[in-house]
Amino acid sequence: MTRSIQAIRGMNDILPDQIYLWDFFEQTVREWMTAYGYRNIRMPIVEQTDLFVRSIGAVTDIVEKEMYSFLDSLNGDSLTLRPEGTASCVRAVLEHNLLYPGPQRLYYSGPMFRHERPQKGRYRQFHQVGVEALGYTGPDIDAELIVMCAELWKKLGISDVRLEIGTLGSAESRALHRARLIGYLERHLDGLDDDARRRLHSNPLRILDSKNSEMREIIDGAPRLLDDLDEDSLAHFETLQRLLRDQGVDFEINPRLVRGLDYYNRTVFEWVTGKLGAQGAICAGGRYDGLVEQIGGKPASAAPACGFAMGVERVLALMVECGGEIPRPVPDVYVIHQGEAANGAAWKTVRYLRDSGLKSILHCGDGSFKAQMKKADASGARFAVIIGDDEAQAGEISIKPLREAAEQVRVGLAEAVDLLKRT
Repeated sequence: MTRSIQAIRGMNDILPDQIYLWDFFEQTVREWMTAYGYRNIRMPIVEQTDLFVRSIGAVTDIVEKEMYSFLDSLNGDSLTLRPEGTASCVRAVLEHNLLYPGPQRLYYSGPMFRHERPQKGRYRQFHQVGVEALGYTGPDIDAELIVMCAELWKKLGISDVRLEIGTLGSAESRALHRARLIGYLERHLDGLDDDARRRLHSNPLRILDSKNSEMREIIDGAPRLLDDLDEDSLAHFETLQRLLRDQGVDFEINPRLVRGLDYYNRTVFEWVTGKLGAQGAICAGGRYDGLVEQIGGKPASAAPACGFAMGVERVLALMVECGGEIPRPVPDVYVIHQGEAANGAAWKTVRYLRDSGLKSILHCGDGSFKAQMKKADASGARFAVIIGDDEAQAGEISIKPLREAAEQVRVGLAEAVDLLKRT
Protein backbone atom coordinates (compact mmCIF):
# COMPACT_ATOMS: atom_id res chain seq x y z
CA MET A 1 0.00 0.00 0.00
CA THR A 2 1.29 3.47 -0.89
CA ARG A 3 2.19 5.48 2.21
CA SER A 4 0.04 8.56 2.64
CA ILE A 5 1.86 11.88 2.41
CA GLN A 6 1.32 14.28 5.28
CA ALA A 7 2.47 17.81 6.07
CA ILE A 8 5.98 18.24 7.46
CA ARG A 9 6.03 18.17 11.25
CA GLY A 10 5.69 21.68 12.62
CA MET A 11 4.45 23.10 9.30
CA ASN A 12 0.69 23.33 9.58
CA ASP A 13 -2.24 23.70 7.22
CA ILE A 14 -4.53 26.65 7.96
CA LEU A 15 -8.00 25.32 7.22
CA PRO A 16 -11.05 27.23 5.96
CA ASP A 17 -12.74 27.10 9.38
CA GLN A 18 -9.72 28.91 10.86
CA ILE A 19 -9.21 31.50 8.13
CA TYR A 20 -11.87 33.90 9.41
CA LEU A 21 -9.68 34.55 12.47
CA TRP A 22 -6.61 35.20 10.28
CA ASP A 23 -8.63 37.48 7.98
CA PHE A 24 -9.90 39.53 10.92
CA PHE A 25 -6.38 39.84 12.35
CA GLU A 26 -4.79 40.78 9.01
CA GLN A 27 -7.44 43.39 8.20
CA THR A 28 -7.09 44.90 11.68
CA VAL A 29 -3.30 45.04 11.28
CA ARG A 30 -3.51 46.73 7.86
CA GLU A 31 -5.81 49.46 9.20
CA TRP A 32 -3.67 49.88 12.34
CA MET A 33 -0.45 50.23 10.30
CA THR A 34 -2.04 52.74 7.94
CA ALA A 35 -3.23 54.86 10.87
CA TYR A 36 0.39 55.21 12.06
CA GLY A 37 1.85 55.87 8.60
CA TYR A 38 3.64 52.53 8.13
CA ARG A 39 3.94 51.23 4.57
CA ASN A 40 3.98 47.60 3.48
CA ILE A 41 7.13 45.95 2.09
CA ARG A 42 7.42 42.33 0.89
CA MET A 43 10.73 40.46 0.81
CA PRO A 44 11.65 37.01 -0.55
CA ILE A 45 11.31 33.94 1.65
CA VAL A 46 14.80 32.73 0.63
CA GLU A 47 17.92 34.83 1.25
CA GLN A 48 21.67 34.28 1.19
CA THR A 49 22.75 32.44 4.34
CA ASP A 50 25.43 35.01 5.10
CA LEU A 51 22.76 37.69 5.61
CA PHE A 52 21.51 35.94 8.75
CA VAL A 53 24.95 34.86 9.99
CA ARG A 54 26.11 38.48 9.86
CA SER A 55 23.00 40.02 11.38
CA ILE A 56 21.67 37.50 13.90
CA GLY A 57 25.12 36.34 15.03
CA ALA A 58 27.09 33.16 14.37
CA VAL A 59 27.00 32.12 18.04
CA THR A 60 23.20 32.07 18.46
CA ASP A 61 20.72 29.22 18.65
CA ILE A 62 19.01 30.38 15.46
CA VAL A 63 22.15 30.25 13.31
CA GLU A 64 23.77 27.28 15.02
CA LYS A 65 20.75 24.98 15.36
CA GLU A 66 17.55 26.26 13.76
CA MET A 67 18.07 27.63 10.24
CA TYR A 68 16.86 25.75 7.19
CA SER A 69 19.93 26.21 4.97
CA PHE A 70 20.83 24.40 1.77
CA LEU A 71 23.13 24.62 -1.26
CA ASP A 72 21.57 25.77 -4.51
CA SER A 73 22.42 22.88 -6.85
CA LEU A 74 22.50 25.22 -9.86
CA ASN A 75 25.24 27.58 -8.65
CA GLY A 76 26.44 26.31 -5.26
CA ASP A 77 25.18 29.31 -3.29
CA SER A 78 24.29 28.76 0.37
CA LEU A 79 20.66 29.81 0.81
CA THR A 80 18.38 29.95 3.85
CA LEU A 81 14.65 30.06 4.43
CA ARG A 82 14.30 33.28 6.40
CA PRO A 83 14.15 32.67 10.19
CA GLU A 84 13.15 36.30 10.89
CA GLY A 85 12.31 39.42 8.90
CA THR A 86 14.42 42.33 10.17
CA ALA A 87 17.61 41.36 8.34
CA SER A 88 15.69 40.83 5.09
CA CYS A 89 13.95 44.19 5.46
CA VAL A 90 17.22 46.05 6.11
CA ARG A 91 18.83 44.27 3.15
CA ALA A 92 15.97 45.43 0.90
CA VAL A 93 16.18 49.00 2.22
CA LEU A 94 19.91 49.11 1.45
CA GLU A 95 19.64 47.40 -1.92
CA HIS A 96 16.96 49.80 -3.15
CA ASN A 97 18.34 52.92 -1.42
CA LEU A 98 15.06 53.54 0.38
CA LEU A 99 16.68 55.77 3.00
CA TYR A 100 17.85 58.33 0.43
CA PRO A 101 14.69 60.49 0.73
CA GLY A 102 14.62 60.16 4.52
CA PRO A 103 13.52 57.88 7.40
CA GLN A 104 11.13 55.03 6.64
CA ARG A 105 8.28 53.40 8.55
CA LEU A 106 7.79 49.90 7.12
CA TYR A 107 5.95 46.69 7.95
CA TYR A 108 5.75 43.18 6.51
CA SER A 109 4.08 39.87 7.23
CA GLY A 110 4.50 36.28 6.19
CA PRO A 111 6.00 32.89 7.01
CA MET A 112 9.33 32.39 8.80
CA PHE A 113 11.17 29.09 9.31
CA ARG A 114 13.13 27.63 12.22
CA HIS A 115 13.96 23.99 12.89
CA GLU A 116 12.73 23.84 16.48
CA ARG A 117 10.94 21.16 18.48
CA PRO A 118 7.27 21.75 17.63
CA GLN A 119 4.99 22.52 20.57
CA LYS A 120 2.01 24.72 21.27
CA GLY A 121 2.87 28.22 20.09
CA ARG A 122 6.19 27.15 18.51
CA TYR A 123 6.26 25.82 14.96
CA ARG A 124 8.82 25.20 12.23
CA GLN A 125 6.87 27.31 9.79
CA PHE A 126 5.32 30.19 11.67
CA HIS A 127 4.04 33.62 10.72
CA GLN A 128 5.12 37.05 11.87
CA VAL A 129 4.10 40.64 11.47
CA GLY A 130 7.21 42.80 11.61
CA VAL A 131 7.51 46.57 11.96
CA GLU A 132 10.70 48.51 11.26
CA ALA A 133 11.30 52.25 11.73
CA LEU A 134 14.61 53.17 10.08
CA GLY A 135 16.45 56.48 10.36
CA TYR A 136 15.06 57.59 13.74
CA THR A 137 17.51 58.24 16.59
CA GLY A 138 15.47 59.17 19.64
CA PRO A 139 13.53 57.18 22.24
CA ASP A 140 10.30 58.68 20.87
CA ILE A 141 10.16 56.11 18.05
CA ASP A 142 10.86 53.31 20.57
CA ALA A 143 7.90 54.57 22.58
CA GLU A 144 5.69 54.85 19.49
CA LEU A 145 6.27 51.20 18.62
CA ILE A 146 5.35 50.11 22.13
CA VAL A 147 2.28 52.34 22.27
CA MET A 148 1.21 50.94 18.88
CA CYS A 149 1.26 47.44 20.32
CA ALA A 150 -0.77 48.46 23.36
CA GLU A 151 -3.41 49.88 21.03
CA LEU A 152 -3.45 46.74 18.87
CA TRP A 153 -4.12 44.47 21.85
CA LYS A 154 -7.24 46.53 22.58
CA LYS A 155 -8.40 46.32 18.96
CA LEU A 156 -7.97 42.53 19.03
CA GLY A 157 -9.73 42.08 22.37
CA ILE A 158 -6.55 40.81 24.05
CA SER A 159 -6.06 41.12 27.79
CA ASP A 160 -3.66 39.64 30.35
CA VAL A 161 -0.48 40.87 28.64
CA ARG A 162 2.33 42.68 30.38
CA LEU A 163 5.20 44.71 28.97
CA GLU A 164 8.81 44.08 29.97
CA ILE A 165 11.46 46.59 28.92
CA GLY A 166 15.21 46.73 29.28
CA THR A 167 18.28 48.23 27.71
CA LEU A 168 21.45 46.75 26.26
CA GLY A 169 23.23 50.10 26.23
CA SER A 170 25.91 51.07 23.73
CA ALA A 171 28.71 48.92 22.34
CA GLU A 172 31.10 50.52 24.84
CA SER A 173 28.91 49.83 27.87
CA ARG A 174 28.33 46.25 26.69
CA ALA A 175 32.10 45.74 26.35
CA LEU A 176 32.59 46.89 29.95
CA HIS A 177 29.75 44.71 31.15
CA ARG A 178 30.99 41.75 29.09
CA ALA A 179 34.33 41.77 30.91
CA ARG A 180 32.61 41.92 34.32
CA LEU A 181 30.15 39.18 33.34
CA ILE A 182 32.86 36.81 32.08
CA GLY A 183 34.82 37.30 35.28
CA TYR A 184 31.73 36.51 37.36
CA LEU A 185 30.79 33.43 35.32
CA GLU A 186 34.35 32.08 35.44
CA ARG A 187 34.05 32.09 39.23
CA HIS A 188 30.91 29.91 38.87
CA LEU A 189 32.21 27.65 36.12
CA ASP A 190 31.23 24.44 37.91
CA GLY A 191 27.57 25.50 37.91
CA LEU A 192 27.36 26.24 34.17
CA ASP A 193 25.96 23.76 31.67
CA ASP A 194 27.85 22.75 28.53
CA ASP A 195 26.10 25.33 26.35
CA ALA A 196 26.94 28.16 28.74
CA ARG A 197 30.58 27.08 28.97
CA ARG A 198 30.83 27.01 25.19
CA ARG A 199 29.48 30.56 24.96
CA LEU A 200 31.36 31.95 27.95
CA HIS A 201 33.88 33.92 25.88
CA SER A 202 32.10 34.15 22.53
CA ASN A 203 28.64 35.35 23.64
CA PRO A 204 28.30 35.59 27.44
CA LEU A 205 25.17 37.78 27.32
CA ARG A 206 23.29 34.89 25.75
CA ILE A 207 23.88 32.84 28.92
CA LEU A 208 21.57 35.25 30.76
CA ASP A 209 18.78 34.11 28.40
CA SER A 210 19.21 30.44 29.40
CA LYS A 211 16.07 28.52 30.39
CA ASN A 212 18.10 26.00 32.46
CA SER A 213 16.50 26.18 35.91
CA GLU A 214 19.63 24.70 37.51
CA MET A 215 21.53 27.88 36.54
CA ARG A 216 18.84 30.25 37.84
CA GLU A 217 20.69 31.21 41.02
CA ILE A 218 23.91 31.95 39.11
CA ILE A 219 22.08 34.06 36.52
CA ASP A 220 20.15 35.98 39.17
CA GLY A 221 23.40 36.89 40.90
CA ALA A 222 25.20 38.05 37.76
CA PRO A 223 26.23 41.71 37.28
CA ARG A 224 23.48 43.85 35.76
CA LEU A 225 24.03 45.61 32.47
CA LEU A 226 21.91 48.47 33.83
CA ASP A 227 24.73 49.22 36.28
CA ASP A 228 27.27 49.63 33.44
CA LEU A 229 25.30 51.97 31.18
CA ASP A 230 26.93 55.05 29.71
CA GLU A 231 25.22 58.40 30.27
CA ASP A 232 23.62 58.61 26.80
CA SER A 233 22.14 55.11 27.03
CA LEU A 234 20.83 55.78 30.52
CA ALA A 235 19.23 59.06 29.39
CA HIS A 236 17.65 57.28 26.39
CA PHE A 237 16.18 54.60 28.66
CA GLU A 238 14.87 57.09 31.21
CA THR A 239 13.19 59.17 28.50
CA LEU A 240 11.54 56.04 27.10
CA GLN A 241 10.11 55.27 30.53
CA ARG A 242 8.76 58.79 30.90
CA LEU A 243 7.10 58.68 27.47
CA LEU A 244 5.43 55.36 28.27
CA ARG A 245 4.14 56.68 31.59
CA ASP A 246 2.81 59.78 29.85
CA GLN A 247 0.87 57.55 27.43
CA GLY A 248 -0.53 55.37 30.22
CA VAL A 249 1.40 52.23 29.24
CA ASP A 250 2.34 50.07 32.23
CA PHE A 251 5.68 48.27 32.15
CA GLU A 252 8.16 46.29 34.21
CA ILE A 253 11.93 46.75 33.94
CA ASN A 254 13.61 43.40 33.28
CA PRO A 255 17.41 43.78 33.68
CA ARG A 256 17.95 40.26 32.24
CA LEU A 257 16.10 40.91 28.98
CA VAL A 258 18.72 40.29 26.28
CA ARG A 259 16.74 38.96 23.27
CA GLY A 260 17.94 36.08 21.10
CA LEU A 261 19.55 38.07 18.29
CA ASP A 262 22.91 39.83 18.37
CA TYR A 263 21.97 43.00 16.49
CA TYR A 264 20.05 44.70 19.34
CA ASN A 265 21.36 47.69 21.30
CA ARG A 266 19.78 50.07 23.80
CA THR A 267 16.00 49.52 24.02
CA VAL A 268 14.67 45.95 24.12
CA PHE A 269 11.13 44.92 25.01
CA GLU A 270 8.75 41.97 25.13
CA TRP A 271 4.98 41.63 25.51
CA VAL A 272 4.33 38.54 27.60
CA THR A 273 1.22 36.60 28.62
CA GLY A 274 0.59 33.87 31.17
CA LYS A 275 -2.24 32.33 29.14
CA LEU A 276 -0.16 30.37 26.61
CA GLY A 277 1.97 28.19 28.87
CA ALA A 278 5.72 28.16 28.24
CA GLN A 279 5.46 30.19 25.03
CA GLY A 280 4.55 33.42 26.77
CA ALA A 281 6.16 36.07 24.52
CA ILE A 282 3.77 37.21 21.79
CA CYS A 283 5.69 40.25 20.56
CA ALA A 284 9.27 41.45 21.02
CA GLY A 285 11.70 43.94 19.61
CA GLY A 286 14.04 46.79 20.25
CA ARG A 287 16.63 49.09 18.76
CA TYR A 288 19.31 47.92 16.29
CA ASP A 289 21.32 51.00 15.39
CA GLY A 290 24.33 49.16 13.95
CA LEU A 291 22.60 46.64 11.70
CA VAL A 292 22.55 48.76 8.52
CA GLU A 293 26.33 49.05 8.57
CA GLN A 294 26.72 45.45 9.76
CA ILE A 295 24.84 44.10 6.74
CA GLY A 296 26.90 46.11 4.28
CA GLY A 297 25.78 49.72 4.32
CA LYS A 298 28.55 52.28 4.14
CA PRO A 299 29.20 54.13 7.41
CA ALA A 300 27.96 57.34 5.81
CA SER A 301 24.63 55.67 4.97
CA ALA A 302 24.30 53.81 8.28
CA ALA A 303 21.04 54.58 10.00
CA PRO A 304 19.62 54.05 13.48
CA ALA A 305 16.59 51.79 13.59
CA CYS A 306 14.03 50.19 15.86
CA GLY A 307 11.42 47.52 15.31
CA PHE A 308 9.48 44.54 16.59
CA ALA A 309 7.91 41.29 15.42
CA MET A 310 4.86 39.47 16.72
CA GLY A 311 4.09 35.78 16.33
CA VAL A 312 0.76 35.57 14.54
CA GLU A 313 -0.12 32.06 15.74
CA ARG A 314 0.51 33.07 19.36
CA VAL A 315 -1.52 36.27 19.02
CA LEU A 316 -4.43 34.34 17.48
CA ALA A 317 -4.27 31.73 20.24
CA LEU A 318 -4.40 34.52 22.82
CA MET A 319 -7.38 36.10 21.07
CA VAL A 320 -9.22 32.79 21.40
CA GLU A 321 -8.15 32.43 25.06
CA CYS A 322 -9.46 35.91 25.80
CA GLY A 323 -12.85 34.92 24.37
CA GLY A 324 -13.39 37.83 22.01
CA GLU A 325 -16.31 37.43 19.62
CA ILE A 326 -15.11 37.58 16.02
CA PRO A 327 -17.87 37.36 13.42
CA ARG A 328 -17.48 34.57 10.89
CA PRO A 329 -18.17 35.65 7.31
CA VAL A 330 -21.31 34.03 5.89
CA PRO A 331 -23.06 34.39 2.53
CA ASP A 332 -26.19 36.47 2.22
CA VAL A 333 -27.93 34.07 -0.13
CA TYR A 334 -27.88 30.41 -1.13
CA VAL A 335 -29.61 29.86 -4.48
CA ILE A 336 -31.60 26.63 -4.76
CA HIS A 337 -32.96 25.48 -8.12
CA GLN A 338 -34.52 22.45 -9.80
CA GLY A 339 -35.76 22.01 -13.35
CA GLU A 340 -34.39 22.85 -16.80
CA ALA A 341 -35.81 26.38 -16.99
CA ALA A 342 -34.91 26.99 -13.34
CA ASN A 343 -31.26 26.11 -14.00
CA GLY A 344 -30.79 28.94 -16.50
CA ALA A 345 -32.75 31.35 -14.31
CA ALA A 346 -30.57 30.45 -11.30
CA TRP A 347 -27.38 31.41 -13.15
CA LYS A 348 -28.92 34.73 -14.18
CA THR A 349 -30.22 35.36 -10.66
CA VAL A 350 -26.98 34.66 -8.82
CA ARG A 351 -25.05 36.98 -11.14
CA TYR A 352 -27.62 39.75 -10.59
CA LEU A 353 -27.45 39.30 -6.83
CA ARG A 354 -23.63 39.42 -6.78
CA ASP A 355 -23.59 42.49 -9.05
CA SER A 356 -25.94 44.10 -6.53
CA GLY A 357 -23.43 43.52 -3.71
CA LEU A 358 -24.95 40.39 -2.15
CA LYS A 359 -22.66 37.46 -1.31
CA SER A 360 -24.36 34.56 -3.09
CA ILE A 361 -23.71 30.84 -3.48
CA LEU A 362 -25.18 28.90 -6.40
CA HIS A 363 -26.02 25.29 -5.61
CA CYS A 364 -24.08 23.01 -7.94
CA GLY A 365 -24.81 19.34 -8.49
CA ASP A 366 -28.04 17.38 -8.23
CA GLY A 367 -30.33 17.17 -5.23
CA SER A 368 -33.92 17.51 -4.23
CA PHE A 369 -35.26 20.77 -2.87
CA LYS A 370 -35.07 19.23 0.62
CA ALA A 371 -31.43 18.19 0.20
CA GLN A 372 -30.51 21.59 -1.24
CA MET A 373 -32.26 23.33 1.64
CA LYS A 374 -30.03 21.42 4.09
CA LYS A 375 -26.99 22.67 2.16
CA ALA A 376 -28.35 26.21 2.31
CA ASP A 377 -28.82 26.00 6.07
CA ALA A 378 -25.34 24.53 6.59
CA SER A 379 -23.77 27.34 4.55
CA GLY A 380 -24.75 29.90 7.18
CA ALA A 381 -26.58 32.01 4.61
CA ARG A 382 -29.25 34.37 5.87
CA PHE A 383 -31.65 33.52 3.05
CA ALA A 384 -32.40 30.73 0.62
CA VAL A 385 -33.47 31.89 -2.84
CA ILE A 386 -35.63 29.18 -4.39
CA ILE A 387 -36.18 28.86 -8.13
CA GLY A 388 -38.37 26.19 -9.69
CA ASP A 389 -39.72 26.11 -13.22
CA ASP A 390 -42.80 28.04 -12.09
CA GLU A 391 -40.66 30.91 -10.74
CA ALA A 392 -38.45 30.82 -13.84
CA GLN A 393 -41.42 31.15 -16.20
CA ALA A 394 -42.87 34.03 -14.16
CA GLY A 395 -39.48 35.82 -13.90
CA GLU A 396 -39.65 35.68 -10.11
CA ILE A 397 -37.86 34.05 -7.17
CA SER A 398 -38.95 32.79 -3.76
CA ILE A 399 -37.10 34.05 -0.68
CA LYS A 400 -37.03 31.99 2.52
CA PRO A 401 -35.41 33.44 5.67
CA LEU A 402 -33.12 30.86 7.31
CA ARG A 403 -32.11 32.62 10.55
CA GLU A 404 -35.47 33.98 11.74
CA ALA A 405 -39.10 32.94 11.81
CA ALA A 406 -40.62 34.74 8.84
CA GLU A 407 -42.81 33.85 5.90
CA GLN A 408 -41.44 32.80 2.53
CA VAL A 409 -42.24 35.40 -0.16
CA ARG A 410 -42.21 35.39 -3.97
CA VAL A 411 -41.04 38.56 -5.72
CA GLY A 412 -39.31 39.88 -8.83
CA LEU A 413 -35.52 40.24 -8.96
CA ALA A 414 -35.32 44.00 -8.47
CA GLU A 415 -37.72 43.85 -5.54
CA ALA A 416 -35.78 40.87 -4.15
CA VAL A 417 -32.55 42.86 -3.94
CA ASP A 418 -34.26 45.64 -1.98
CA LEU A 419 -35.83 43.10 0.35
CA LEU A 420 -32.59 41.16 0.94
CA LYS A 421 -30.58 44.31 1.66
CA ARG A 422 -33.25 45.77 3.91
CA THR A 423 -33.59 42.76 6.22
